[in-house]
Amino acid sequence: MRQLLKFFSSLKLTVALLSLSMALIFFGTLDQVEYGIWHTQKLYFESFLAVWAYPEAWAAYDQLFWLRIPMPGGYLLGGLLLINLVTAHITRFKLTLNKSGIFLIHFGLILLLVSELLTDVFSKESQMPVDEGGRSNYSQEYRANELVLIDRSQADFDTVHSIPVAMLKPGKTVIVPDSPLSIRTVSYYPNAQIGRAQPGAAPIKSPADQGVATKMGIVVTPAKVTYAENAINTATAYIEVLSPQGSLGTWLVSNVIDDRFPPQLLSLGEQSWEIALRLKRHYYPFEIELIDFSHEKYPGTEIPFNFSSEVMVHHNDSTKNQKALIYMNHPMRYEGLTFYQASFANDDRTSIFQVVRNPGWALPYISVLLMGLGMLVQFGMHFFKFLRKRASV
Repeated sequence: MRQLLKFFSSLKLTVALLSLSMALIFFGTLDQVEYGIWHTQKLYFESFLAVWAYPEAWAAYDQLFWLRIPMPGGYLLGGLLLINLVTAHITRFKLTLNKSGIFLIHFGLILLLVSELLTDVFSKESQMPVDEGGRSNYSQEYRANELVLIDRSQADFDTVHSIPVAMLKPGKTVIVPDSPLSIRTVSYYPNAQIGRAQPGAAPIKSPADQGVATKMGIVVTPAKVTYAENAINTATAYIEVLSPQGSLGTWLVSNVIDDRFPPQLLSLGEQSWEIALRLKRHYYPFEIELIDFSHEKYPGTEIPFNFSSEVMVHHNDSTKNQKALIYMNHPMRYEGLTFYQASFANDDRTSIFQVVRNPGWALPYISVLLMGLGMLVQFGMHFFKFLRKRASV
């Protein structure tokens, strides 16, 4: 046990882990060109093991395509650094007044590592576009999709059955909760081109016998997944809907089959559902109304100087209604969510808000304050000690 504590509290281990962290950042930065920030973060910093592959776009790829460099990921390095810091305190440091500054600095650093883990695990980011004069009660994740069956039989509300696309594995059958239906995935494509058959393209043979695919002659051509920051993959699937009475047909669903197309409705007896594959939604017990959107530019240019949104929050509980002005670096915090002014569209008639739910958002601020206070205490004690020595000379 003593040898184990000695190993994990070793300064050599600290140096090794920091060196590996620098290497992880270096190779992650290289891959950011190909995969973008979001996917690179998942591959390198939100994993226990990362593997760097020689990029296809680099010179001599034909000779070096085999080159792979495995390395510990961010979760593994962060966890080991946390263990290293805690065991170093257990084995080496004693809490005394002279060491109080160091303890505050290290405690702030521990809190910072914990807050990063909490952010990775529990935080959610999505976007909410709202037209000027319009309202919205949901936001969408642009990198996540869901298959939904929507029961619109009730006048006051819709019942939405949601299935994550991670469960859409070809040949697998998933039971739809609280309904007599189940779905079987015939095929699923993370990205595809859909439309009418184009000359020179190689679309797959459509198994669909219901819905827009048969009515409009839509075909699917699989495409390579894109990681560009401003691009959305066209998630597409062929889904067979099953009931106790048998199959209700095979349907083409895709996240680009939206309000421009007629709803795809399936029926069983007197009950009907709309089937769709769409961007994952988060619904809220309130609506955001966009009263006015302002887009200011530098004189004589098209460069944005400032853009802001005047909004009104209409909550189901009217006592929680709130009016706010959201602009760059000035978000609105409401019901555990933070609304940032992210972008705009539709000739300045649509404002796009970044919606962030991060239960641990305050922890980084607390950790930075603790580390700052610790440095102030530690350097302050040494400074006053120096002044006393100088005065005694």
